[in-house]
Amino acid sequence: MRPDPEFDPQALTRSLLRRRRQGALATLMAEGGAPYCSLVNVASDVDGAPILLISRLAVHTRNILADPRVSLMLDERAAGDPLEGARIMVAGAAQEGTEDALPGLRRRYLNAHPDAENFADFPDFGFFRVRIDGVHLVAGFGRIVDLMPDRVLTDMTDCSALIEAEPDIIAHMNAEHLDAMKLYATRLAGTSPDDGIWRCTGCDPDGIDLANGLEVVRITFPARVRDPMALRAILRRLADEARGRDH
Repeated sequence: MRPDPEFDPQALTRSLLRRRRQGALATLMAEGGAPYCSLVNVASDVDGAPILLISRLAVHTRNILADPRVSLMLDERAAGDPLEGARIMVAGAAQEGTEDALPGLRRRYLNAHPDAENFADFPDFGFFRVRIDGVHLVAGFGRIVDLMPDRVLTDMTDCSALIEAEPDIIAHMNAEHLDAMKLYATRLAGTSPDDGIWRCTGCDPDGIDLANGLEVVRITFPARVRDPMALRAILRRLADEARGRDH
């Protein structure tokens, strides 16, 4: 990798894990082991691990149930040559949500893909979490890095209060602070000002996720937060920062 002080592979990988909503899922055919690739919708768990909602009628699900090893590619989808944009290849295993984990996986996924509520509870569908074993980042010439899980997943130590409060935090932000979230998106994330409504789809110790239709941005916190009180202080600080920036 070429030395580049402005290139932060860890931050870029974390951002792609949080922002991308579709990806290419590679599995191994249950019969014969040949590679099989399909397009899937993706959400992120509170620590950043990918979440899938897939049907047992689909080939990729049958493959996973026979061999959970998967690779998931998420890319930047930047304008111009697609090979110029950043992309990550996540290697790991797709594991169906346990009874304890299922409510959280369901909530996080439906926050990102609300239309999926129409079929999420069909008996053939299930929520799967991809356990990350490693990530291969390609971000242009000379910007190719392999990252271990501890460098791309959010540390959830001592954050139970924040995670338990996440549903209430999201509901409160979307009911009372749409103006602040538009400031975050347009002035901190640099999106184009428009008439769209930015809504909160998730929060965690490292940042907050916002969506306006199909557009998704990630606002990374300047410091790690562990509870709702610390989150409130950080969000107020970010709002003040956004208001102080030029249009």
